[in-house]
Amino acid sequence: LSLGLCPHPSGSLSHLSGSLSLSLWVSVPSLWVSFLRLSDRTDPATVYSLVTRTWGFRAPNLVVSVLGGSGGPVLQTWLQDLLRRGLVRAAQSTGAWIVTGGLHTGIGRHVGVAVRDHQMASTGGTKVVAMGVAPWGVVRNRDTLINPKGSFPARYRWRGDPEDGVQFPLDYNYSAFFLVDDGTHGCLGGENRFRLRLESYISQQKTGVGGTGIDIPVLLLLIDGDEKMLTRIENATQAQLPCLLVAGSGGAADCLAETLEDTLAPGSGGARQGEARDRIRRFFPKGDLEVLQAQVERIMTRKELLTVYSSEDGSEEFETIVLKALVKACGSSEASAYLDELRLAVAWNRVDIAQSELFRGDIQWRSFHLEASLMDALLNDRPEFVRLLISHGLSLGHFLTPMRLAQLYSAAPPNSLIRNLLDQASHNAGTKAPALKGGAAELRPPDVGHVLRMLLGKMCAPRYPSGGAWDPHPGQGFGESMCLLSDKATSPLSLDAGLGQAPWSDLLLWALLLNRAQMAMYFWEMGSNAVSSALGACLLLRVMARLEPDAEEAARRKDLAFKFEGMGVDLFGECYRSSEVRAARLLLRRCPLWGDATCLQLAMQADARAFFAQDGVQSLLTQKWWGDMASTTPIWALVLSFFCPPLIYTRLITFRKSEEEPTREELEFDMDSVINGEGPVGTADPAEKTPLGVPRQSGRPGCCGGRCGGRRCLRRWFHFWGAPVTIFMGNVVSYLLFLLLFSRVLLVDFRPAPPGSLELLLYFWAFTLLCEELRQGLSGGGGSLASGGPGPGHASLSQRLRLYLADSWNQCDLVALTCFLLGVGCRLTPGLYHLGRTVLCIDFMVFTVRLLHIFTVNKQLGPKIVIVSKMMKDVFFFLFFLGVWLVAYGVATEGLLRPRDSDFPSVLRRVFYRPYLQIFGQIPQEDMDVALMEHSNCSSEPGFWAHPPGAQAGTCVSQYANWLVVLLLVIFLLVANILLVNLLIAMFSYTFGKVQGNSDLYWKAQRYRLIREFHSRPALAPPFIVISHLRLLLRQLCRRPRSPQPSSPALEHFRVYLSKEAERKLLTWESVHKENFLLARARDKRESDSERLKRTSQKVDLALKQLGHIREYEQRLKVLEREVQQCSRVLGWVAEALSRSALLPPGGPPPPDLPGSKGQCVASACASPASVPVFLRVFLSRRLSSVPGSLSWSPLSLLYSRLRLSSFLPVSQFFCLSPSLPITCSLFSLFPQTEPCWRTSRRSPHRGFCS
Repeated sequence: LSLGLCPHPSGSLSHLSGSLSLSLWVSVPSLWVSFLRLSDRTDPATVYSLVTRTWGFRAPNLVVSVLGGSGGPVLQTWLQDLLRRGLVRAAQSTGAWIVTGGLHTGIGRHVGVAVRDHQMASTGGTKVVAMGVAPWGVVRNRDTLINPKGSFPARYRWRGDPEDGVQFPLDYNYSAFFLVDDGTHGCLGGENRFRLRLESYISQQKTGVGGTGIDIPVLLLLIDGDEKMLTRIENATQAQLPCLLVAGSGGAADCLAETLEDTLAPGSGGARQGEARDRIRRFFPKGDLEVLQAQVERIMTRKELLTVYSSEDGSEEFETIVLKALVKACGSSEASAYLDELRLAVAWNRVDIAQSELFRGDIQWRSFHLEASLMDALLNDRPEFVRLLISHGLSLGHFLTPMRLAQLYSAAPPNSLIRNLLDQASHNAGTKAPALKGGAAELRPPDVGHVLRMLLGKMCAPRYPSGGAWDPHPGQGFGESMCLLSDKATSPLSLDAGLGQAPWSDLLLWALLLNRAQMAMYFWEMGSNAVSSALGACLLLRVMARLEPDAEEAARRKDLAFKFEGMGVDLFGECYRSSEVRAARLLLRRCPLWGDATCLQLAMQADARAFFAQDGVQSLLTQKWWGDMASTTPIWALVLSFFCPPLIYTRLITFRKSEEEPTREELEFDMDSVINGEGPVGTADPAEKTPLGVPRQSGRPGCCGGRCGGRRCLRRWFHFWGAPVTIFMGNVVSYLLFLLLFSRVLLVDFRPAPPGSLELLLYFWAFTLLCEELRQGLSGGGGSLASGGPGPGHASLSQRLRLYLADSWNQCDLVALTCFLLGVGCRLTPGLYHLGRTVLCIDFMVFTVRLLHIFTVNKQLGPKIVIVSKMMKDVFFFLFFLGVWLVAYGVATEGLLRPRDSDFPSVLRRVFYRPYLQIFGQIPQEDMDVALMEHSNCSSEPGFWAHPPGAQAGTCVSQYANWLVVLLLVIFLLVANILLVNLLIAMFSYTFGKVQGNSDLYWKAQRYRLIREFHSRPALAPPFIVISHLRLLLRQLCRRPRSPQPSSPALEHFRVYLSKEAERKLLTWESVHKENFLLARARDKRESDSERLKRTSQKVDLALKQLGHIREYEQRLKVLEREVQQCSRVLGWVAEALSRSALLPPGGPPPPDLPGSKGQCVASACASPASVPVFLRVFLSRRLSSVPGSLSWSPLSLLYSRLRLSSFLPVSQFFCLSPSLPITCSLFSLFPQTEPCWRTSRRSPHRGFCS
């Protein structure tokens, strides 16, 4: 033990610290704890610093100081449950310290047993910290803790009876001991002064690392206790420490609990002096009555610090009891007095207590009072508290400063995905962001914007700064600083759209990145851009789920993404049922908070197939598919008009927009979009399809007699050939012609001579296809099936190419064109003609497979393509298993049959090719079974070799172990043909059933991709598409530089531009329907069976609680009735005795008759009796003692002791009824607990008393 010695004030040893090995004479292993011997005058700050810094104990969130009497070896069962299930479990869950005497006796022993039982039953979690503060002079075997030579650790042992009344051993279930040396020996209580100073000092410290939290609450728990505990409680109340009294445990706890109950009883006017003295005498018969009564009175002056708990309070959690006691101890209407209790409720996640005790209307909360608690709620994932605090007036715009947002992101777990991404973004940034000055440590803003762009790409990433837009102003909210919301280059429209909603959006992103599900749902409900935010959240969660290394965390992210997808689907359905036109605008509107992406782009990136399956989305897609033509146009009419263009000007083709008047709602949106030159409101069609600037004219549908105006005819022409359905038909016809031309060249016209005219036409046609693929890639993947390209001005070249290559069909196109260029190059190179022909033949297969893409437009064939693509993955895994078994069988059989064959190509052929053919039934028995072979002499070893029949039989076969070859063949066929093939069939069946069940969802999602692709393509099909390409090239070269504005309508597809006013109206309309949707959802949830069962259970619990109170009142009423009957008999006896005595004047008038039956007390309105002087009391005592008869042996004290009433009856209910008997009123003024009234006496005509 390492000794640290300093002189004691009395000259003895004072300070001693080290580690202690408790080795008891029982079957308990050695335990290592820390201990400190100190003086009772030691500074508690030094001790607290030693515990938290040197010993490594974490600062507590609560300190429960347990006080009690010596107690016995057996404790009541409910008190054991209170210690084990209440105190110890609450200490573990809240991070509290339990402080007791630490000795293996009394309440300290029972607390130690509770700690031991809980630790043995607990499989993990935080260890319960129990500390003992014991007097050094009563510790048994304390000499073993002192060793001048020094040894580590000190070995402490004890044996015998732990409770011999003089010295007590230390309890081995504690984590640390403070042995207080006050210079005495064998005396308990010498540690009380230091213990009180230590508790008072801890109550002034802060929780958390570095003391950054709230004041540490300290609570005294009194169980039983002798008269010395009254002094301890009195000192605690003077130090403003709340106390919890366990009623029913006996001793001082019951005495104070009963006194507090009488004090708080209605109409009691304070504790009755006589009953209080009797109570103290009953609990402490050996104590000084006057001193103890004065202590109790002083304690009751701070009764707000006292809280009573009994076994009748039910199964209320101990945390709730402690928190209620702390809240009650405040005793103020100022909100600042309850800040620590509110933060403690947040730390314990007891929103029910906060609602019932702190937010019941008597405390005036201000917004700045709730900010610290809201920060705790956000950091500790307390969504219910966030709702509660915001609903009570907290301004989120002033709360969420940049520094606080940085603190929220810094709370991410060290090894989490978001922490790794933030570290990676900071490392890639290269430059350090400016530090925020707040607190002791410097917080640097995380590069969240870079992380979001890394996850979602620039197209769909929310607008966050890239590191240079940080504005560290702690007092400046998002109402003044939008730096965390927008880039420096954000347009004014984006800033205006995000103004006022930035806190909700930033908190939503924070909750999504940290995977706080309930928080994210609440922030989504409170924010704007509901549909786009739901889809963006779904996208972000699914991207992070793919990157998440933790399987459970990834599953939670996927579940949350599915919930957000469902919310977006249901909300958009609600909007679509209200207005189809506005719902379409909502789909095509660009959302500034999500990188100017539309809802369709976000849904496509998030693979939200359920969103595309809605009627509103499909209605919009049908409208876009037919362009300006009516969607009711027959297919046969479209085909006839395609091959016979003059039919366009007949009634065979009907148009929708160009020939009809727009509706009033469309006109409102048109006017809003034209204001301030914000851009076109309708969908931007390419210039090749719809010429811009052509005014719409209304007229009759169709052209009568084939006569139309030149402008109208031109408009009809462009509307027909610019519709995506027409473009699709043109591309299908063109591709079929390309395949026919390709096949003819390969089969007929492909000669070694120089290329012919058809072959040159084929080369030119393929060149136009290559130009179209280059246009799609350079335009940002505008025609991509995987994502929607933002246009050349929105993404870098590498990002646009990456988006383009994300589509499997684009990859197929690139493979086909690359093989075509390679084959043509070989074909034109002398000596490589046959290689070029071979490559082109293979390439023709790739081009033909590309034809499957056309079938995706069909509802029946489209899902089948998805099934085939998913079955290809199943085939890959099947081939893996088959290849392993095929190689094992092929090598084994070849080694057994032909061990001396050195022809490596033929060996490989027989190893792989022959087993593969055997799967399909081609089994060459004559090549494997020697019984079917010629037994010729193939070597110098006759009888060991056989020659297969036939001229092409090959080398000789070994006859040795040929039976094993046949056996291996049987096993191979059994495994390959039965097991593996049936496994493949089962996998195919599962894939088919899974996709076929959701075929509608798959087809509608594919339909959007197909329509988007052909909506962005030029109207001309290959090879005439080269004209459109030249036009685009010339326009790009001749375009003049101009100020940044929305992209050209020719480059923006499936997107509308709205003015600020139109966007405000649209968002307001969306918010209204979101509120309606949430109300309907809450109503459905409230009417669900689970919620009804929950409400019924709550009502039953409330009814049972009220029934318990009624039973308690009945029992107390029965006791009161018995006391009243006893008092009635005594007062009747007193009245009869007075009537026989000489106190009453002879011949006086009898008292008047009172209404009511005999034996019934009647209240009157007589004045209360005046107090009786001292000389009259002495006189009455002497006269009563001298009265002959039955009253002579009953002194006044007997009457006083028999006339005690329960505190249920208020004093002011009954008055003296007859002024003719002043002596009676004066007599009852002697007894403050009695109340005089008249009753009819059967034994005397005079009136008596009852109380």
